[in-house]
Amino acid sequence: MNTTLLSNYFNLDGKVALVTGASGGIGSAIARGLAIAGARVAIHGRSAEKLAKVAAAIGAAGGVCEQFTSDLGDHEAPAALVAAVAERCGGIDILVNCAGLNRRMPINEMTPEVYDLIMDANLRSAYFLSQAALSHMIAAGGGKVIHIGSLTSLIGLANTSVYGMTKSALAQLTKTMAVEWAQHNIQVNCICPGFIATDLTANLFADPVKSEWILSRIPSHQPGKPDDLAGMAIYLASPAANYTTGQVLFVDGGFTAGSPW
Repeated sequence: MNTTLLSNYFNLDGKVALVTGASGGIGSAIARGLAIAGARVAIHGRSAEKLAKVAAAIGAAGGVCEQFTSDLGDHEAPAALVAAVAERCGGIDILVNCAGLNRRMPINEMTPEVYDLIMDANLRSAYFLSQAALSHMIAAGGGKVIHIGSLTSLIGLANTSVYGMTKSALAQLTKTMAVEWAQHNIQVNCICPGFIATDLTANLFADPVKSEWILSRIPSHQPGKPDDLAGMAIYLASPAANYTTGQVLFVDGGFTAGSPW
């Protein structure tokens, strides 16, 4: 195969990518990966200080990025963010919905306030960010939407009822968006990470019982790294994935494939 052709499959030069939740471990790794592949990346989060560190890492790797801060729990924030990114960067070609949060608690202890907090951050924001980005992608002649799901998009885990609802809903939303937006040359897919070693999962791996449960169910007996998600994101954002849409793809080290007896 021609090497120039192969490199063009994953070339994001001239593309603008908005990555929400970019101050977190997975979001920052995806943002850095897209920037290295050539995209101008709009990184979004709630902390300007954390975003500045991500921007510095992207710059050190030779990438280009712009920083945007807001709370996507605010119902007006998704549309405002997309408008701001499009104005500053000249449009949006790639949207990665990585922003999210979890509050682990049993169903009988869940409150309406926490329920709304998780639903707004994980599902509502992704829905309306995608809606707002649609017109910009149509104007550009196509685009890519990547939702970040979870193992709970497929399996149930105790004390994650609302989080799991949002992540399984994102998997289904992926399919509906893919069907509706194919006419606009927009591909929509969902990446579901397994147990990835980040600040948010540090308490799980610090617990010997939980850590043993997790690692015993991963064939390699190792947690994933945030960078393990970057390659899949680059693929789905690139021309290489122009015929891949409506897919829910697990990057989980084989967790969902099965485990030893």
